Amino acid sequence: MNAPADSRDSIDLKDSTDFTQGEIKDVVVYDLKKYFDDRGWLAELFRHDDLDEEFYPTMSYISFTKPGVQRGPHEHVDQADLFCFIGPSTFNIRLWDNRADSPTYNNMMSLFVGADNPKAVVVPKGVVHGYKNIGEIDGMVINCPNRLYMGEGKKEPIDEIRHEDDPNTIYRM
Repeated sequence: MNAPADSRDSIDLKDSTDFTQGEIKDVVVYDLKKYFDDRGWLAELFRHDDLDEEFYPTMSYISFTKPGVQRGPHEHVDQADLFCFIGPSTFNIRLWDNRADSPTYNNMMSLFVGADNPKAVVVPKGVVHGYKNIGEIDGMVINCPNRLYMGEGKKEPIDEIRHEDDPNTIYRM
């Protein structure tokens, strides 16, 4: 919520940059299968019968990211993201478990996703995340978060802690 670090009682900032490479509890990664026919292709991004209810999307948006550009790292207090990387281009998405009560606290995951490896990635609240377009063309990302951006009517504070704005951040792409 764009609050200074000392006011975030629920967020535990680490004094170390030591992360353990490994899975992160509650992060869900699944294949996005393209179904081709003579018209082109389609892919199912999410289905209610495949997701836990807490991750059901409330809205969606699409973004294009230029080659070499990264978005994040940042985290949310209440929001979960459902990112869909289906191409074009390739992304490195990196996640850090910043939830002190998680059994995978201080774990870091790094995935290469996109045109050659289409994936959906569910990022639960409290998991720091960022992605970078490592391809040579503009890359598309679709996000289907479980909360409305800035709440109903865009009248609430933004639920985002932007680590990318901190030159001394321990979260490095």
